[in-house]
Amino acid sequence: MPSDSPQPGPLGDSPQRSYADGLALFQRFAARELREVVAGLGLRGGDAVLDAGCGTGALTALLARRVMPGGRVVGVDISSGHVEHARDYVRRSGLPVTIAQADLTALPFAARSFDLVWCSNAINHVREPLETVKALASLLVRGGRLVLGQSAFLPDMFFAWDARLEKEVTRACYQYYRDLYGLDERDTAAVRNLFGLLKRGGLENVSARTVIIERTWPLAPEDEAYLLEVVFRAHWGERLRPYLSPEDWRALEQLCDPDSPDFCLRRPDFHHVQTYTVAVGSA
Repeated sequence: MPSDSPQPGPLGDSPQRSYADGLALFQRFAARELREVVAGLGLRGGDAVLDAGCGTGALTALLARRVMPGGRVVGVDISSGHVEHARDYVRRSGLPVTIAQADLTALPFAARSFDLVWCSNAINHVREPLETVKALASLLVRGGRLVLGQSAFLPDMFFAWDARLEKEVTRACYQYYRDLYGLDERDTAAVRNLFGLLKRGGLENVSARTVIIERTWPLAPEDEAYLLEVVFRAHWGERLRPYLSPEDWRALEQLCDPDSPDFCLRRPDFHHVQTYTVAVGSA
C-alpha cells in the first residue's frame, strides 16, 4: 500500500531512508517507560489499532499484545527499511500484525476504521503536521483516540556537572540539522505543542503527560549502547566540530570517547535525563 510519490519530510525522510538500528536501540533503552505508556492507554481485546510510523515494529507488537485475542493491528511506515525490519520483528513475535509501506499524509484506509491511532516520534517528520493530525483523526471511530508521542521536547541532560558545555552541544546539534535541511527555528519548534496540535485538529478531551527517562551510573548495557551509538556517534560526532569552539570540541571528544579516561558514561557521577511526551485526544 505505498503512496505513489511521497514527498520527503522536513528532516529528509523518504522511502529509501532508514533509522531502524537507532530506533531499535532507543526502544531497548526506553523499554520500561514505553511499556508503562502503552499499558496506560486502556486498550482492550478486540480493539483495532493503527501504528502510524511503526519504525522497527517493536511498539506495534507491544500494542498488539494489548488487544489480542480478537484485535486488529496495522503498522505503516514510509521507509522501506523500517517496513522490512518491522515485518521481521512481528513475524518473530508470532503476532497477527499487518505491516505496510505508506505515507502518513496519504494513508489507504477507510474513515472510522480504528479505535486507536498511535503515532510516536513521527509527526515531527511530516511537512504539514496539522493536516496529518486531521487525516489520522478521520480514521477513528466515534470516541476513538489519537495518541501522539514525542521524545526530548526539553533539552536532554547529559553533563550534569557542566551545564554550559551541555547547552553549547545542544545548540550546535540543532544548528547542524537546521543547516543540513535548510530549516529555521520555527520549522523545528512549532511541532513541540502536541497538546495544541490535537486541539487545532478538532480532537476532544485532549490531555498530555510527560514521562521522565532517567539513568544514572552504573548504566545497563542497553543504556550505554543507546547513548554511545545513537547520541554520541550518530547525532553528535564529527559533524558538530564546526559548530563548537576548539576547546569545547576537544572536551566533547574526550567525554564521548570510550578509550578516553574522561569517557562520561563511566563516570560515577554520570546522570542523564530525557523526556517522552504523550498527548491524547478523542474523536
